[in-house]
Amino acid sequence: MNKTLRNVLIGIASLVVILMLLFWGFRNYTKSHSPEETASFSEGDLKIEVFYNRPSKKGRIIFGELVPYDVVWRTGANEATTFTSNKDLTIGGEVLKAGTYTLWTIPGQNEWKVIFNSEMYPWGVDFNADASRKAEFDVLTTSVAVESLSQSLEMFTIDFAYQEVLNMTLAWDQTKVSVPITW
Repeated sequence: MNKTLRNVLIGIASLVVILMLLFWGFRNYTKSHSPEETASFSEGDLKIEVFYNRPSKKGRIIFGELVPYDVVWRTGANEATTFTSNKDLTIGGEVLKAGTYTLWTIPGQNEWKVIFNSEMYPWGVDFNADASRKAEFDVLTTSVAVESLSQSLEMFTIDFAYQEVLNMTLAWDQTKVSVPITW
């Protein structure tokens, strides 16, 4: 192998290793500030899982500033949030077929739009910090009312509450929304 070709190959290999280390470092750095979490619910043979990352308030004004009103939000931090169900569900009067979806929201002062999208996105935002979601892949959108919390919640939290109806709750700061789910 000639010396120039060998040096070019070594340079390319070095560049690939450096880029991989930078990506790994960036990913671990962001995960330390917004850790991964999985919210799950099971009843009989129904299983639902939501994988998301939990950003913190850190003294900031969340809704209306950090997360602007009337703009698509990735609903968490880092990767796009995913919602998986092994059964068909009814949400907002519409059927969501069993499967895995990305979960997006459009927060408003009085109501939020909650969007289930059939595409998987490697990261929740692009290089301009705009949501990666492509609206043509939305399969279900529902609107839910905003509730005020009496105490501020430091970390964004998705959870399930089951009484007479299953509710997927999304809460952060002093804001909470509940998405009713039936099957």
